[in-house]
Amino acid sequence: MSVRRALVTGGAGFIGSHVAEALASDGYDVTVLDDLSSGRRANVASGIRLEELDIRSPEAAGLVRTGGFAVVCHLAAQIDVRKSVADPVADASRNILGSLNILEAARQAPKPPRVVFSSTGGAIYGDFAEPPSDEGESKDPESPYGIAKLATEYYLAYYGRVHRMDVVSLRYANVFGPRQDPHGEAGVVAIFCQRLLGGTPLTVFGDGRQTRDYVFVGDVARANVLAAGAALPAAGRLDERAFNIGTGVPTSVLELAASLQRVAGSGTKIEHAAARPGEQQRSFVSIAKALSVLKWAPKVALDAGLRTTFDWFRTQATPQAPSHVAS
Repeated sequence: MSVRRALVTGGAGFIGSHVAEALASDGYDVTVLDDLSSGRRANVASGIRLEELDIRSPEAAGLVRTGGFAVVCHLAAQIDVRKSVADPVADASRNILGSLNILEAARQAPKPPRVVFSSTGGAIYGDFAEPPSDEGESKDPESPYGIAKLATEYYLAYYGRVHRMDVVSLRYANVFGPRQDPHGEAGVVAIFCQRLLGGTPLTVFGDGRQTRDYVFVGDVARANVLAAGAALPAAGRLDERAFNIGTGVPTSVLELAASLQRVAGSGTKIEHAAARPGEQQRSFVSIAKALSVLKWAPKVALDAGLRTTFDWFRTQATPQAPSHVAS
């Protein structure tokens, strides 16, 4: 039996590196494509090849087109919502045009690979949706980042219908875990871990009652492996091959802070800052479809995942409190 080949774009980043390792553990011969603008070479495990390329480049397209991949897990992206607001053109360049470069190259491959796209289950639905949001919920993103993810999903649906490509979208809730960068990715769990280790107050915006759906990165990686090989419904409208990947459980920022304080055994105080205009207040997703079709459900409970994450941060170099905070 020939070895299955997989390509992970953004595979030197936080989520992508876990996806690459999970695919390798499942028997895939894995290549990572990453320009290392936010990813780290150290995140790429031994035995996994790294191609240092920008997803918008002709070289990246050539790799996808000629690499003989059975699956492309496309995670490379500009992921900072604030940067997308500050410079929507730059965000669209990477998140829309870069994704199109990968999709077109996959279409032109002698045997087009399955493309598993990492989308967003929070930003794509917006605050007009009544959680828990299912895949058919109306979509009205609040940021250029969310708009770009939704636009790419429309392109995927087009490639599935018109070009008969094998495509699937995974809409992540708020992913957390080891390797998350508190400086570059604005992940509240990572930021709180660093602040607890540095004895710096935990700062939240507004009253701290805004909710998110926190899902552990190992569970997200496993969802990618399942999506790479699962029997899928026929390609059709936008949501046919889209799956929410979360827990279905809302957790407020204050609850999250208290859980991390327990894990850390720390009494570090919580400080409140002014609410941020336009911030989404309630977000959690329904995962019934992922359970039914992909046979996926989260295995790592929030407290267990927080403990694993905090322990990882504790093993790293002496922390410095990040210059920004998140909620």
